Amino acid sequence: MERVPALDEPLKKSLGPATAKVMAEALDLHTVGDLLHHYPRRYAERGELTTLADLPLDEHVTVVAQVADARVLTFNGAKGRGQRLEVTITDGSGRLQLVFFGKGVHKPHKDLLPGTRAMFSGKVSLFNRRLQLAHPAYELLRGDGDESADSVGTWAGALIPIYPATTKLESWKIAKAVDAVLPSAGDAVDPLPPALREGRGLTDLPDALRRIHRPRTKADIADARERLKWDEAFVLQVALARRRHADTQLPAVPRRPTPDGILDAFDAKLPFTLTDGQSKVSAEIFDDLATDHPMHRLLQGEVGSGKTMVALRAMLAVVDAGGQAAMLAPTEVLAQQHHRSVTEMMGELAEGGMLGGAERATKVVLLTGSMGAAARRHALLDLVTGEAGIVIGTHALIEDKVQFHDLGLVVVDEQHRFGVEQRDALRGKGKQPPHLLVMTATPIPRTVAMTVFGDLETSVLDQLPAGRSPIASHVVPAADKPHFLARAWERVREEVGNGHQAYVVCPRIGDEEDQKKKAKASAEDEAEKRPPLAVLDVAEQLGAGPLAGLRIAVLHGRMHPDDKDDVMRRFAAGELDVLVATTVIEVGVNVPNATAMVIMDADRFGVSQLHQLRGRVGRGSAPGLCLLVSEMPEASPARQRLAAVAATLDGFELSRIDLEQRREGDVLGQAQSGVRSSLRVLTVIDDEEVITAAREEATALVLADPDLTGQPGLRTALDALLSEEREEYLEKG
Repeated sequence: MERVPALDEPLKKSLGPATAKVMAEALDLHTVGDLLHHYPRRYAERGELTTLADLPLDEHVTVVAQVADARVLTFNGAKGRGQRLEVTITDGSGRLQLVFFGKGVHKPHKDLLPGTRAMFSGKVSLFNRRLQLAHPAYELLRGDGDESADSVGTWAGALIPIYPATTKLESWKIAKAVDAVLPSAGDAVDPLPPALREGRGLTDLPDALRRIHRPRTKADIADARERLKWDEAFVLQVALARRRHADTQLPAVPRRPTPDGILDAFDAKLPFTLTDGQSKVSAEIFDDLATDHPMHRLLQGEVGSGKTMVALRAMLAVVDAGGQAAMLAPTEVLAQQHHRSVTEMMGELAEGGMLGGAERATKVVLLTGSMGAAARRHALLDLVTGEAGIVIGTHALIEDKVQFHDLGLVVVDEQHRFGVEQRDALRGKGKQPPHLLVMTATPIPRTVAMTVFGDLETSVLDQLPAGRSPIASHVVPAADKPHFLARAWERVREEVGNGHQAYVVCPRIGDEEDQKKKAKASAEDEAEKRPPLAVLDVAEQLGAGPLAGLRIAVLHGRMHPDDKDDVMRRFAAGELDVLVATTVIEVGVNVPNATAMVIMDADRFGVSQLHQLRGRVGRGSAPGLCLLVSEMPEASPARQRLAAVAATLDGFELSRIDLEQRREGDVLGQAQSGVRSSLRVLTVIDDEEVITAAREEATALVLADPDLTGQPGLRTALDALLSEEREEYLEKG
């Protein structure tokens, strides 16, 4: 079916080339449909003033307020005498200063008389510790001028839509552009099947678009938002349901472990029993592996919940069934770490074909980009002959040269670090599509899992294995209380004195590359905040100061792989006391003797990242300690974030907080699909009920009509939402 012509019409036809150009460049809006789906962020009411009390710094805002006073000041500047107009506006909740300079003072001085109400739009900045808008654009809301009368006529008695705007395009200009195209809303093709719409009491799409842009009452807004949330949730869930349905049609080789094989031998020599969670998740995976279509499963588990053990047992089951398994890690350090821990766990079972190897053994090979030519040739040969049942590597595994004898299972560690193309290339290495297990230590709230990983079945490991110790976390306010920081270093010395080890994490490396990047940062940024603390500087200061005499080493991503490996080996062997590192230690580094971690400039890291980092301590029997050092003031959002991390060890709770605090990104993975955000009214945290219901409806619909032959409107919406790149993203997911 053809796309809807009215909504596909380029904006320059309706608005003229100049406005259309700004819309395209500033807001990425190109067609009438794009503009109709650019919804107001909120609404101001004539009798109700918006809050100035909680304006965000450095953001472009639109406020409705009243002028309290206005005065012109004369000052002596570099270019002689000049004038500055200072206007104070209020909304009952707070006051805000507006400033205009030079020739720009005359018109606002005439317009903005005390008592005048207007919409003001500009970027919030800080001057003399007070918030201000410099040279804001404004639109009068009542008065004697023609412009004001016109405005009052347009908005009389109505709710005033405040649109997401930019410096080049104020909210009221967007509102006028919407007025010009709103009649086209009648041509919008409704993606929701009539039975679903009627069954859930939802308004139709043209009506929802009219109500969201020009509501007469608050009920109009609520009805429109409810309907538009359904559009976003349903169309997305249909795309994912079709993906899941298509996967069930793909052929795969069922992989059932043989009795008395390598898996049984491995289980028999385990020095501990699996947790209930590990047993349950393993059973789910083995059921999937035994089917004749590919498994697509997401395994979520806190740091240290035993995901690697579950993945290894799945790989051994596939080896038992005559196939090969590949584990893909995001970094060389992590690939080497996995290889080391897997061969240690397997013991003689990993020495297939070698002297001393067990009867049912296989080979476990490592393949990374920095391997020597001879070792690499050897590893490639083991893969193509089937000699190696398990291969662990980085994206070097994806290269064309790498051929498998019979690839049966792909395990991807830390999926968010891999582009979908890479995952897809590895899946293409099997004679038939291999089974896929994706692991992540980043806890993902259920609705996000249903949305981002909607084509994967989900398993959760939420029990920590016996013997894991609790981690105490504290915020160290370095600026307010410098003696707390001094005490932090004493605590590190105490841990080392008790025979333990510690990490110190910094956001930056501090080498020449860093210097180049720093030089590029604008002078304004430099003045605003100092650059983040760097590994090389901090290591030097600690060695000469509070941690003098301890064995300190550095670890960061730009070191040679051999040097990185050497430092990690020495730290793991207890030959070093303190490791000063970047986030390269965030995933996979396992040193049970490390009990303390100090994170410098902790406010520069995300909530989930801090939680991941913290999971590196307390991995043995001694309790862990994590100190979050920050110079941010106590009332700042950054400090509230750190307090939240210190208050709970529950990764799922923290991931909710993280999502609520970050701006809603595109849950389809903007970085990977290169398309602008598809979610405008749906929020993955708050709209759990809508997402769950939409998933159920979508699954039932796709089961009954996989090609959507009876749903032309839905097909059109799918084409529009899932432009080719995004469809590919889902395909490869």
